[in-house]
Amino acid sequence: MEIRFNKNVFNPVYYPLLKEELPRYLVLYGGAGSGKSFFAAEYLIIKALKSKRKILVLRKVGNTIKRSVFQLLLDILSSWKLLPYCKINRTDFTIELYNGSSFLFAGLDDPEKIKSITGLTDAWLEEATEFSVDDFSQIDLRIRHETAKDQMLILSFNPVSKANWCFKNFFSPEADKEFLKKCRIIKTNYLDNPHLPQTYVDTLLLLEKTNPAYYKIYCLGEFGSLEKLIYNNWQIVDFDADKIKGQLMCGLDFGYTNDPSAFVAALLVPEEQRIYVFKEWGGTGYLNDEIAKNIKEMGFAKSLICADSAENKSIDEIKRAGIRRIFPCAKGKGSILQGIQKLQQYELIIHPSCEALIEELQNYSWKRDRQTNEYINEPVDLWNHYLDALRYSIQCVEAKPQLQSIKKDLLL
Repeated sequence: MEIRFNKNVFNPVYYPLLKEELPRYLVLYGGAGSGKSFFAAEYLIIKALKSKRKILVLRKVGNTIKRSVFQLLLDILSSWKLLPYCKINRTDFTIELYNGSSFLFAGLDDPEKIKSITGLTDAWLEEATEFSVDDFSQIDLRIRHETAKDQMLILSFNPVSKANWCFKNFFSPEADKEFLKKCRIIKTNYLDNPHLPQTYVDTLLLLEKTNPAYYKIYCLGEFGSLEKLIYNNWQIVDFDADKIKGQLMCGLDFGYTNDPSAFVAALLVPEEQRIYVFKEWGGTGYLNDEIAKNIKEMGFAKSLICADSAENKSIDEIKRAGIRRIFPCAKGKGSILQGIQKLQQYELIIHPSCEALIEELQNYSWKRDRQTNEYINEPVDLWNHYLDALRYSIQCVEAKPQLQSIKKDLLL
């Protein structure tokens, strides 16, 4: 089968790489939306079409494979009209091309899964900053096919923190110079991708206002130092929630002896890119029937409420007490950071009455790496109960978006 590709199919900034003789390590890093992952998939497919390859595609967490890199390769093969000539195993996550080349997909949250894989010619570490330097070394050692030429390891990532191993290995002044001779490093950002929709670009550019540190990383594609406080996109405003039309979001975090139970109600106004937080309630020592009683008294008995899924028994008890629309939040590996990033996309307008939430906003911070003194992309597990409730609450909008007006008696 002869396959010809139109040059316009590829992102212009990456197209020259298709004609280069690349070294063992190809490092694609930079801002979000620059097409790094898309090109890595395209490059490996072309490589697999030219000669028989056995390619391992990795994410740190296995359950992210299906909806990310596996689907990405299927989409590209489909757009290139090659899918009918492939064998797809959606259970084991494998793709076999007509010439015998194969793609295997795995997560390194269970390293045992890849120990039995032999004969690898290439590998791709998507979101490489999520891996460790030991993960990288182990995969590197497994790419040792006896006869295949141009064996390669591709890394693609956003440059999160200078404390991350990727910075130390590829960009630090102390990086091994001999190792770097075997690397081809390409930096890109959203400006290098002509295919991005304007709505996505606008969302990225908004970070300059809501989160300057993330703007530097995810928009400009530069390694940056995180600021100590996690949220810098908020202000205290004495507003009238009854005059705001938005999507009601309610969240509940559970506590008892040392940590408070915390309830937060807010309004999301997408066209303003703002979240108005107008109500909070909480404290220690509350039983579930007392939590339900207070929710009713505040007027949210019939509202959609997203609660901490670690307390399913408490959720069931509160539901039996008459709060019928309470539901558990979706959790998983990386869900805390994902929730934080969602809230950072908006300007948070906090009513002065939400004193506990304001105190948490003033104290909730990132961890500091002791060796580099840099703040890393991991929050300190303190000052976060009302903020966790707010983070859960945004799932109410994802579950059932709707416009609501707020009655004035809810502000009492």
